[in-house]
Amino acid sequence: MATRTEAISPETINPSQRSRSLGSLTIRRLFKQRNAIVGLTILTILLLIAVFSPQIAPYDPELVLIGIEDVGKRESPCIHLLGCPEDQPQHIMGIDGNFRDQFSRVIYGTRVSLFIGFSTIGLAVIIGSLIGAVSGYLGGWADNVIMRFMDVILAFPSFLLAIAIITVLGRGLQNALYAIAVVNIPVFARLMRASVLSLKEQEFVAASRALGASPFRLLFARILPNAAPTLIVQATLSIASAILEAAALSFLGLGAQPPTPEWGTMLGSERNQVFTSPHLVFFPGIAIMITVLAFNLLGDGIRDALDPRLAQTTKS
Repeated sequence: MATRTEAISPETINPSQRSRSLGSLTIRRLFKQRNAIVGLTILTILLLIAVFSPQIAPYDPELVLIGIEDVGKRESPCIHLLGCPEDQPQHIMGIDGNFRDQFSRVIYGTRVSLFIGFSTIGLAVIIGSLIGAVSGYLGGWADNVIMRFMDVILAFPSFLLAIAIITVLGRGLQNALYAIAVVNIPVFARLMRASVLSLKEQEFVAASRALGASPFRLLFARILPNAAPTLIVQATLSIASAILEAAALSFLGLGAQPPTPEWGTMLGSERNQVFTSPHLVFFPGIAIMITVLAFNLLGDGIRDALDPRLAQTTKS
């Protein structure tokens, strides 16, 4: 006897199954993006370097080698495989102006820069998302007051505002982290508000409201998870900007202070040696460029993977 095949409507699909299907589809599309693969590969290498810095770096990044090895101030790189005499200590990236191993400082700088990027943007995402979600969901005068305050912050150039905040709080890496986080909060607040305004009128939210869901549950269990993809893309791209801003602040002497092995501080302390000892500014600059490039490539890949038009193209 022939059996009848009934069409399965989207409403009959388990929400958890639907979420897993969407997530797996997004991951498959992500790994088809060449930009994402390259960025993720570079970022994975950087994370491994940051985790295993004590094992990779041959010296303590703050160790002054005077009296320990026969080295000169701002000595050029010495690599035995490239012809450097075996009787000389090997320093892959040379010696800085304070007789410290440049390679060890660049390696440990990976840990500092990644910490800056993840911590500042993580804080900005949490605070900005909460502000934007509450503002968009409440609407009315509360929305106007909150968003006008965000507009005031956005009216200032982000880097100048960060400098002003550090001037009030004082120099140092921790205050630089707070400053970078503050200038990024309005970006995520406005992004989340826009997502909430478009999602709170959707049918699945109206259905949950009709079933008696509380405003807290509607906002944090229904609306916020659906706004997460947009935030992820913006956060990935913002990490690159945060690392650049932190390096610029340290370059000006407002961020990480010596002898902290931070790439911007290394550039700032040796900026006058660009012609006499170019290796001291070349290697930290290359490290900043590669890190920023990795996050930008990954962010572009995630954005393309989450693009609905790309999803329709994949299905067709």
